[in-house]
Amino acid sequence: MTGIVFAVDPVLDPAAFARLVQAAWGGPPSSDLETIHQRSLGWIGAYAGDRLVGYVNIAWDGGQHAFLLDTTVDPAWQRQGIGQALVRQATNLARARGARWLHVDFEPHLAGFYRGCGFRPTQAGLIDLSA
Repeated sequence: MTGIVFAVDPVLDPAAFARLVQAAWGGPPSSDLETIHQRSLGWIGAYAGDRLVGYVNIAWDGGQHAFLLDTTVDPAWQRQGIGQALVRQATNLARARGARWLHVDFEPHLAGFYRGCGFRPTQAGLIDLSA
């Protein structure tokens, strides 16, 4: 992870963010940054020089519950500890800004990653509203 700089609430270039999301997820962002960040407790950007190589958003309910969303690392930069560092910094930021609980939803293949970040399994429910 040499040379990676993390920034709290950076002003993100929409084109750089779109490139990161395209590389990591294979499609464009689901919303524009302004809409995303209006509902955020904060966000962390990871940079290699001036290149955005990682991002995580902390959404919240306006009270004690915060939620990690869009934990993303450019595939060319994965497996270097950037994702865990993003989550660690987001956890610290959420705590510092008054959240008591930090939630995350993830696909089964990411269970080990989030367990390694300190999350423990809980039961939860989900309704697919797109159906």
